[in-house]
Amino acid sequence: MRGVVSVLLVAAAGVAAPAMAQDSWPQRTGFQEIAAGHFDVAERTLLEERRTDPNSPELMLNLAAVYSKTGRAADARALYDAVLKEKAVAMDMPSGAILSSHTVARTGLRHLPQTIAAR
Repeated sequence: MRGVVSVLLVAAAGVAAPAMAQDSWPQRTGFQEIAAGHFDVAERTLLEERRTDPNSPELMLNLAAVYSKTGRAADARALYDAVLKEKAVAMDMPSGAILSSHTVARTGLRHLPQTIAAR
């Protein structure tokens, strides 16, 4: 079972960081790169980490945030949807609130540009 993870919302897109007392988690989740606006580096980190942990909600949420910030709404939407298909994980918010990974994913989805279907 996963423990509680910490989440930082960056421009309404979920950026997750596990609440572990380890020095490696910021690098593993791309957290520092996203916070610094280095989305290309964050994306490479997250894609590499997802090879060993493809269903990690913090990795999926962070990669969705990168995709959202770099204009790839369809890719972000697919990852947010994937998070919603997994079991919800409790996440600590910077405000002290605890939200589920599903709530963070739904928030990310609401902030993506809406697509209009052609008729």
